[in-house]
Amino acid sequence: MPDESFDEKACLQRLAAGDEAAARDFLRQYHPLVVRLVRSHLPRRLSEEDLTQMIFIKIFQKLDRYSGKAPLPHWISRVAVNTCINELRAEKRRPEWRMSDFDESTAAAIEQLARTENDPPTSDDERTAKYLLEKLLARLSPNDRLLMNLLYLEERSVKEVQDVTGWSQASIKVRAFRARARMKKMLGKTESLASVFA
Repeated sequence: MPDESFDEKACLQRLAAGDEAAARDFLRQYHPLVVRLVRSHLPRRLSEEDLTQMIFIKIFQKLDRYSGKAPLPHWISRVAVNTCINELRAEKRRPEWRMSDFDESTAAAIEQLARTENDPPTSDDERTAKYLLEKLLARLSPNDRLLMNLLYLEERSVKEVQDVTGWSQASIKVRAFRARARMKKMLGKTESLASVFA
């Protein structure tokens, strides 16, 4: 909880003079605010701690630009939210997935499928592939998940999907292509794993 006795102006002056104790006081005062903002805007690939640290580095680097026209917590919030949004945009532009993006059981499933690439699939491999597919489908939008279920799991024709959804056949084909591409990207660039969804 923020310290009511915190002297913002004195802290800023001490920070400008390079006082390390002022930096600790500043962090103690504004850390809860930044963490709250990070939790509501957290990109998938960054940890809460890493992003919070990145934001405070930016705040300290830009502190000399703070004019005092807006309250300091508002300025800090703006830096924090803009940093989160920039990270989310960067993540959207580069949507590759890493093994660390998956929980332990999903990562283990991917590893198992990769190890058995040249061996005939066993019933365990089929269960693992089904589990992995369910995890990947859960990461798709609801419309894409519905489409992939109808086309590939229920093995319905494009015409049947059109009857169910009301979407045009061209739209169904384009959506299916894009959804498959997204799932391949989720698995990364490993051809043996991506070929599962070819």
